[in-house]
Amino acid sequence: MTLVMSGAVHAQTTVTIATVNNGDMVRMQGLSDEFTAAHPDIQLEWVTLEENVLRQRVTQDIAAKGGQFDVMTIGTYEVPIWGAQDWLVSLNDLPAEWDADDILPAIRNGLTVDGELYAAPFYGESSMVMYRKDLMENAGLEMPEAPTWENIKEAAAAMTDKENEIYGVCLRGKAGWGENMAFLTAMANSFGARWFDEEWKPELNGEEWATAVNFYMDLMNNYGPPGASTNGFNENLSLFQQGKCGMWIDATVAASFVTNPNDSTVADKVGFALAPDNGLGKRGNWLWAWSLAIPAGSDATDAAKTFVAWATSKEYTELVASKEGWANVPPGTRTSLYENPEYSKVPFAAMTLGSINAADPTAPSVKPVPYTGVQFVAIPEFAGIATQVGQEISAALAGQQSVEEALDKAQALTADEMEAAGY
Repeated sequence: MTLVMSGAVHAQTTVTIATVNNGDMVRMQGLSDEFTAAHPDIQLEWVTLEENVLRQRVTQDIAAKGGQFDVMTIGTYEVPIWGAQDWLVSLNDLPAEWDADDILPAIRNGLTVDGELYAAPFYGESSMVMYRKDLMENAGLEMPEAPTWENIKEAAAAMTDKENEIYGVCLRGKAGWGENMAFLTAMANSFGARWFDEEWKPELNGEEWATAVNFYMDLMNNYGPPGASTNGFNENLSLFQQGKCGMWIDATVAASFVTNPNDSTVADKVGFALAPDNGLGKRGNWLWAWSLAIPAGSDATDAAKTFVAWATSKEYTELVASKEGWANVPPGTRTSLYENPEYSKVPFAAMTLGSINAADPTAPSVKPVPYTGVQFVAIPEFAGIATQVGQEISAALAGQQSVEEALDKAQALTADEMEAAGY
C-alpha cells in the first residue's frame, strides 16, 4: 500500500522537515530512502535539532510565517494552540487507508481542534519507571507494578554505589519547559500541586510544590549522577544504557532503546513499572505525542501531506518491524498496534498503553484546575514561563540557590507574566 495525496505534486518538490534528535526520528530519516524510491518527484531535506532548540526554531518560524519548513515535528502542547490560530494545515483529508479512526483516542483528542486533525502522531508516550532488575534483586527489594515515591527513594538508596559510578536514580535536570519542567510538573501533580488555582492564581510557592521539589532534590543530590542539572532525556538515556542508573523515570518511548542490545549494556536486565504516586489518586505520568504537522506557510503542502501520511502510517510501522524488530516500532499511536499479537510479546507494550490511558489532561492534579494538559498548561504563555521556572529549579539543583528561593522567584515571575497576559 502506498499512501498518495491527490493533487499535483510537481517535478522535484523539496520538502524541508524539522525534527528532533530522538532515536525514533533519526531512524525515520534513515528509512526515508524507501519513501523517495516510491516518490522520486519529492526530495527530502532534514533539519535535525536538539529538543529545546527545535522548539525555539519552529515556534519562531511559524509565528513569523517564515516558511522555512514544510513539515514540523511538534508536540501535544503546540498543536491545539497553533491549530486554533490557523497556523497549521488540516490533515482531515489524509487518505482513507491512513485510517484516522485507528489513532488512540487519548492521542488523537490532543491533536484535534473543532473536529480538525492538525497533526499526525509519529509516536505517543506517557512516562514510567525503567529499572535494573539485577540491582533491585541484589538490594533484596522488589519493584511494585504501581510504586509510590517512597518506594522509589528506598530503591534509589539501596542501589546507589557511587564508587562504581552506579546512581540509584536518573531524572531530568536540564532546564526547559519540555525538559525538567515536564518531569517536575507531572511529579508535582502526584503531590497535589498545581500551576494555577481555579482563578488562575499561581501556586508555585505553595506547600505542595515545595514538598515535591524538595523530594526531587533529595533524590538527585543523594542518589543521582553528578552534573544532573545539565541532563535531559538524551543524557539520561546514555547513562542508563551504560549501566550507570538503577532507575530512570522518563518517557515510555525510551523502553525500546534501553532494551536494545545493540545500544544498551543492560538490555536484558530492565524492568518496568508505572510512574510513582503519593497515595493521592494521581500518578506522576504525562501524556505526549511527537507529531508531524504542516505549517500554513508551506508552498509544498501536497508533497508534505504525502510524506506525513507515509511516516505515520501502519505501512511505516511494518517497515520498521521488518528492519529492526517489533520492539523498535514507533509506539503509542495506533489501536491496531496494541491488538497485534507480535507486538503484544514486547515486554513494555502493555505498560506503555496503560500509562497513556491513565493520563487525564482534563484533570491532571488532585485539586481542580482551570487548564488542560498533564505535564504542561495548554496556554500560549506557558512555554516562556515554564522555561524560566525550569532555569530557577535547575540553578537550585546546581547548588546556586535554595529550593525556597527558586520557588519564590518562580511564583513572582509567573504572577507577573500572567498579569501582563491579562489573566
